[in-house]
Amino acid sequence: MIGTIWDGAADFVAGAVAERMRTPYRGLVGWGALPLGLAFVSMFAMPPGAVWWALTAQIVFRTLYAFTNIPYAAWTTRLAATSQDRSLIAGLRMGFGAAAGALVALALPWLVAIIGYAGAAAALAVLGVPLLAVIAWRVPESAPPACSGTTLAIGPALLLLARNRAFIALNLAAAAGGAAVALTSQSVLYFFRYVLLDDLGGPRVLAGMALTSVIAVPVWTALASLRGARFAWLTAGVFALLLPAGMALVHSPASIATAAFLLAMQAAFAGFGLAAWTLLPDVVDWGEAQSGKRVEALAFGSFALIQKIALAAAGFTIGIVYQASGFVAGAVQTSATLIAIRWLMLAGPAVLIALMLAAVLTLPLRRDTLAQLQNEISPG
Repeated sequence: MIGTIWDGAADFVAGAVAERMRTPYRGLVGWGALPLGLAFVSMFAMPPGAVWWALTAQIVFRTLYAFTNIPYAAWTTRLAATSQDRSLIAGLRMGFGAAAGALVALALPWLVAIIGYAGAAAALAVLGVPLLAVIAWRVPESAPPACSGTTLAIGPALLLLARNRAFIALNLAAAAGGAAVALTSQSVLYFFRYVLLDDLGGPRVLAGMALTSVIAVPVWTALASLRGARFAWLTAGVFALLLPAGMALVHSPASIATAAFLLAMQAAFAGFGLAAWTLLPDVVDWGEAQSGKRVEALAFGSFALIQKIALAAAGFTIGIVYQASGFVAGAVQTSATLIAIRWLMLAGPAVLIALMLAAVLTLPLRRDTLAQLQNEISPG
């Protein structure tokens, strides 16, 4: 819990520092690569019982990750100038991220059996650190627009973000969508174990959901490139809203039907993330066109902080609802508890997805908006 809370705070601080420094993002990523790799290994090299050292290693790693990841994410605004290109970059990032997650999940037990957790972490760091260094060395980074040359203090920059209605709508939509994803995914193991009495089904479905993301991301990327990220987000949201409504009509779903429902939900969830990360650079441009001042890295840091808060709230909600319903871990649950587990996985995400769709509809961005904004920023 402490690590997660600090994670969100570190994202915000990293965005604020990058905003004030106006240092090229590639430099921040390059210099942070090796310390990040060493911190990653240190988390798994702690001796048994070293609780405070373990917590310190978590804090150090999450801090270094934030100061590397926020510039890496914000780099999209300078790497791609069109919404179509940004959707492609977001799709590639998410697709390779999902594939890497599945690969690590499959390879980790084998690696740990041979060289232990510290050795496995070191092997992954040996792969990751050079990749980050090569990115910093080879990937180009254009300078921000000339009208954004002045460095804003954090207070005025935050005020500009608060006045950027596209940024506010995007954050509300992404927070609601992210919380819906968390409620669904964190309910899987409980639903399979206690409602379906299928202990092995939950982990298998979670693995299947990871693979589903690998397949679904290219589809949403193509739709976002063709029709715009906002359209893709609305399509994914409507699809995701219909699924729990249909599942609610099934009184006693079997494991296969539940698995199909969750895999379909995960396919829709992939569209949420793809659209949000595509539109975040766009709302930065939109805010600059409205105010004449650019808030870039701080927007990414603030966005990450708000998403972490939404995820924490979803986890807290699960704990509160389960406790109120009389949940007892490892025991046979009462009918009230089983009802709570079922409806939290169905009704909870449905309400959040409806709120997400309402926020997406208020986004003042369309397929051709970015091109119009760029003409306003650079009329020559």
